[in-house]
Amino acid sequence: MDTAGWDHVPQQVSTGALPGWRDVERLVGDAHARFARDSDGIVADYIPVLAEVDPELFGLAVIEVGGGVHDAGDAQHPFSIQSISKMFVYALAIQEHGHERVREIVGVNNTGLPFNSVMALELNAGHPMNPMVNAGAIATTALMPGETSAEQWERVREGLSAFAGRALGLDGVVYASEARTNDRNRALGRLLTSYGRLEGDPDEVVDVYTRQCALAVTAHDLAVMGATLADGGVNPITGQRVVSAEVCRDTLAVVAASGLYERSGEWLFEIGLPAKSGVSGGIVAVAPGKGAVAGFSPRLDEAGNSVRSQRAIGYLSRALGLNLFASAPAAAPAPEESR
Repeated sequence: MDTAGWDHVPQQVSTGALPGWRDVERLVGDAHARFARDSDGIVADYIPVLAEVDPELFGLAVIEVGGGVHDAGDAQHPFSIQSISKMFVYALAIQEHGHERVREIVGVNNTGLPFNSVMALELNAGHPMNPMVNAGAIATTALMPGETSAEQWERVREGLSAFAGRALGLDGVVYASEARTNDRNRALGRLLTSYGRLEGDPDEVVDVYTRQCALAVTAHDLAVMGATLADGGVNPITGQRVVSAEVCRDTLAVVAASGLYERSGEWLFEIGLPAKSGVSGGIVAVAPGKGAVAGFSPRLDEAGNSVRSQRAIGYLSRALGLNLFASAPAAAPAPEESR
């Protein structure tokens, strides 16, 4: 798309407000209770350690841009962030390299294919279609600054910790399990290298990517991370600026298009929020200017998205007025006084 002529136009924002704190607290509790007994879906098993998780776990959290906190159920239970890390590393990469450079390396269009598709890469001359699928995420991780893979990993960990407002640590068991079974990601890394699309040693980059997916978070953490993007890049709990408002805009646009893989269009149609999911059962959805909703429940649908989390977030999107595409008629103007 030609964006010539937009550079010097002051950008205005249009955001609403959440209901009062007590109403949000009540509705988060209602959403958790409503879907707590839902048993649809199955636990991921292609990463062996994920198959061992308790399928009954269910946490829900809402963090407001003003700092309001609403947790329900297992919102403080740790799990590996998995693919949800992609959106935050993408934000860090844009902050480091800028809008145009990152878009040149990693595209912004949905593949319409599974998240780990090799075909999507081959069909586009080795150019990753977007940073929310594995090929694009690996290319994005390679953009993180650092002279060595260890330095790159530390920048990733520090960056995601700033989003969460606390120091995040590696889940070593999950990392070891994934490292033993990530042959497809290693193949994607080498394929990217063969097309000249990857900076650095592909195996080392994939190892950093594997580590970033194994960072331990909670639903509460994810809601804080999402609320940082909703708050123009400022963490609403710590007050720290993590990325710029422009980076938040770019990141949420890509997440809206591709965050739930081949179900992204359906999600946007029904829920109306940019959101990212991970195979450990987490989902975070962002309402710019309002806050973020995060869910954690291990049972997944066929596309790898948490069933309970999707349903609970959908409920809250309606109940809290979060859908970006929803509107109500403006009040009719008062008739002019007769003269």
